[in-house]
Amino acid sequence: MSLLVVGLSHRSAPVSILERASLSADTQAKLLQDTLAAEPAAEATVLATCNRIELYADVDKFHAGVAELSTLLAQHSGVGLDELTPYLYVHYEDRAVHHLFSVACGLDSMVVGEGQILGQIKDTLALGQDLHTAGRLLNDLFQQALRVGKRAHSETGIDRAGQSLVTFGLEQLAQDTDVETWAKGKRALVIGAGSMSSLAAATLARSGVSEIVIANRTLARAERLAQILGEAGGTGVAARAVEMVAVGDELTRADVVVSCTGATGLVLTAEAVEDAVRARRAPLFLLDLAMPRDIDAAAHRIPGVRLVDIESLAEASADAPMAADVDQVRGIVSDEVAAFGAAQRAAHITPTVVALRTMAAEVVAGEVARLEGRLPGLDDKQRAEITQTVRRVVDKLLHAPTVRVKQLASEPGGAGYADALRTLFDLDPETVASVSRADLNDADVKNRGRV
Repeated sequence: MSLLVVGLSHRSAPVSILERASLSADTQAKLLQDTLAAEPAAEATVLATCNRIELYADVDKFHAGVAELSTLLAQHSGVGLDELTPYLYVHYEDRAVHHLFSVACGLDSMVVGEGQILGQIKDTLALGQDLHTAGRLLNDLFQQALRVGKRAHSETGIDRAGQSLVTFGLEQLAQDTDVETWAKGKRALVIGAGSMSSLAAATLARSGVSEIVIANRTLARAERLAQILGEAGGTGVAARAVEMVAVGDELTRADVVVSCTGATGLVLTAEAVEDAVRARRAPLFLLDLAMPRDIDAAAHRIPGVRLVDIESLAEASADAPMAADVDQVRGIVSDEVAAFGAAQRAAHITPTVVALRTMAAEVVAGEVARLEGRLPGLDDKQRAEITQTVRRVVDKLLHAPTVRVKQLASEPGGAGYADALRTLFDLDPETVASVSRADLNDADVKNRGRV
């Protein structure tokens, strides 16, 4: 089996395609279930964020896997396969590992170095575990991706290469003015109460806005976020929650609006924005972080309105300066990809080595039993000494070859050593498979408690 990823992102597809291809939580679950039902895939999980959709799978056939995963993405995204295909990218085996590790470090983000992707990767793994679609390979892969991302942020200055999408968006709204100076005293409206909206609210509070209003379809979630903001010491911000029906009224009082909901349609139409602008004199700043978009793109043509959305952020980030630390992170990614590949190749041969040692133990037990039949007069001490001697001989004979074969198997091109070992010692394939299944079950139980 081999790792395959098929996906599209802000780097490969226009925002219009990403908007149409966005997947709801229910659609993601159905996509994973259908992927496992497809013949080439043994396990799968999906990484779906505001600017990427990637389907990861362990497949036994490359071309069949690419065709099947591409078809499934098209079916569940609602974008026709012919239209979607030009924007899809494919990564396989080590290149797929390299891609995910780069994503985890923020190297592939719209804003280089942003750290929110780690939480999204964690959610992706949790989804695969909850649905039992992520097996040993994807558990190991995504756990390692999280560690690589954390290492990049702790050992380098990648955070200086860019900011979170929220911070970057606010900087685009403020243009040439410092965000804190621009935000000071402003009234903010945050639409949505999910992770991105919570980050936006916290960022606005730290930036110095005087008031934050949280609007959400579930009022309790908005109230909880407002309570958290109110309890946060040192911000001096007043926070309150309202229902979504109050957004129109709040829009006339707000100076800056950040919207990031899971809605499939527009939350703010151009007409609603225009009505709000008529009732005010100050300019209105809009930041749309949703995918698909929450705010009508036509709002940017309304006098007195400045709109920044995912599309304009993508254009602005293309010209953002790259920090020197990016090269250091790339080095970390390369080293971690090599280490992950070696560990996976070594793990691949482990069931064969275990089966070999199990067979050797059975041979020892059989020979000792035969010896007892020939020498019935042996006492317990003699029998134990003979048994231990035979075991030591077998262990010494097997030690060097099994250690060496693990070393060889961990090197590039070492996959064939497991087959050679099975052939040389005439190992029962079913015995090896049963060891592998037991190892997989143990790994699944262990990994499910680590997210």
